[in-house]
Amino acid sequence: MAATVLLGCSSKKLLCIRIWSRAIHSSKLKTEYDAVIIGGGHNGLIASAYLQMGGLTTAVLERRHVLGGAAVTEEIFPGFHFSRASYLLSLLRPHIYQDLNLKKHGLKVYMRDPHAFTPLQEEGVSRKPPRYLLLGSDMAKNQQEIGKFSEKDAKVYPDYVTHLEKLACAVHPLLDSPPVNIPGMIQGPLRKRLSALKSLKPLIKFGMKLGKNVPDFYELVTSPSMKLLNRWFESEPLKATLATDSVIGANTSPSHVGSGYVLLHHVMGELEQERGVWGYVEGGMGGVSKSIASSARSLGADIFTEQEVVQVLIGPDHSAMGVVLKDGTEVRSKVVLSNATPYVTFKKLTPQDALDQTFINAINQIDYTSPVTKINVAVDKLPNFLAAPNTAAGTPGPHHQCSIHLNCESLDVLETAYRECQQGRPSSRPMMEMTIPSVLDPTLAPPGCHVVSFFTQFTPYWLEGGRAWADEDRENFANSVFDSVESYAPGFKESIVGKDILTPPDLERVFGLTGGNIFHGAMSLDQLYLARPLPSIANYRSPIKRLYICGSGSHPGGGVMGSAGWSAALTVLADLKGR
Repeated sequence: MAATVLLGCSSKKLLCIRIWSRAIHSSKLKTEYDAVIIGGGHNGLIASAYLQMGGLTTAVLERRHVLGGAAVTEEIFPGFHFSRASYLLSLLRPHIYQDLNLKKHGLKVYMRDPHAFTPLQEEGVSRKPPRYLLLGSDMAKNQQEIGKFSEKDAKVYPDYVTHLEKLACAVHPLLDSPPVNIPGMIQGPLRKRLSALKSLKPLIKFGMKLGKNVPDFYELVTSPSMKLLNRWFESEPLKATLATDSVIGANTSPSHVGSGYVLLHHVMGELEQERGVWGYVEGGMGGVSKSIASSARSLGADIFTEQEVVQVLIGPDHSAMGVVLKDGTEVRSKVVLSNATPYVTFKKLTPQDALDQTFINAINQIDYTSPVTKINVAVDKLPNFLAAPNTAAGTPGPHHQCSIHLNCESLDVLETAYRECQQGRPSSRPMMEMTIPSVLDPTLAPPGCHVVSFFTQFTPYWLEGGRAWADEDRENFANSVFDSVESYAPGFKESIVGKDILTPPDLERVFGLTGGNIFHGAMSLDQLYLARPLPSIANYRSPIKRLYICGSGSHPGGGVMGSAGWSAALTVLADLKGR
């Protein structure tokens, strides 16, 4: 089980968990709806809103006591509110933000600028502090920062950013549309086949936007990110900082083919019309889910927590006809959408005799490998970095609001961390993305205290020899993380008052993330677009009529907040209209 430890508090202060985004039942769960959605993650909630707009009575059934899937806020320790899994917001598609009027429903985002801070472990020269790299939206300041390591890199950095932005902009039409409907174009009546041709439009837009840059795009998505970064730059701290975006959440290294696409995936971020920006949600990531749920409820959706679905009901005509809850209650519906991972949907919730064995075998082959351990820490003072010491007043500096990249001095450090994990050992010097959202959002922690998030890599699902994680293993790894932080920010360890350790098996158990994979499946080239999660179900339709998938395991994948739910909802509405 996940290790959650409260330190340095009175015995009268019992561990408590306050939940944000708890469903307020405005109505009792009915026995029949037009649509039932399994799982109250952000995609499921967004799908419910669009289905309601389309005239379908919709219910969302969440097994946990909190809405949001991985986008939740939990008060793990008294007074400390954590984005327990997902921790940054960016790829929430603009049309969803506008359609659901999320600002009106309470969504507030703190924009981060600067956004990346990489302190180095090195001996200061002439008693000067170690160097660091600080990047933000000001290109002139970025060049000044990079120039501390390489004048050549400082000069070409604007061209590198322009190059990636050009490719990322071309991809946007694909993010905001279902994949090309190949089955629809080659099967069925002529009228339907002609209609399916419309699904080519986003792909044509994508190609036209790329234009002469098609070879560049092809090279990027099929190359190791190391190859791209080595071509552009010579400074190791800069290359390692940028490379973190190519491996974050993925069981890959900068030297592996396909890491280039993950790099592109994470620079496609956009918040309030600013590209490449990632921000903190007020109240934690549960604030996103809370605002989406509020919007969906205002449209008439019924949303419930602590309603665990254990089976999809299949009718005699081989069509989904509702779900069965853990207490035996049956909820009938015209359609069922699953926001769970494809593995959970088709291996645990769908009766196996309703599926072809070939399909089941294909589901078994989907890669869910995760290298991530998430550690949430409550501290009683602001971390003080050797490379950028705190002021006498102890007020947060610009670097405290950033994604703080630790153990990122060079690409070799990242490669070594990856190789250790592949041998069944947690990285001895893990790659870490450290964030302190409470420096911008004072609602998250008591005065003078802070919440700290560590998104760490690389840790295996199974330890060396096929051994499961024990509490001792969790403690040992967390201590190695804190030892690393201590070397950059002395005094950090003594400031800890509570910690919550979530290894890959814990992420799977708590949040339903198969393998602990935050993307609902690896974002590798063989599991993207027309092949996500499988070629036969890339259009959100399952082999079971009226059963659809709407989670991040479908196109466009994890991190692109809401697109899968939106696209699945539109697919359902189109199918019902066409019947």
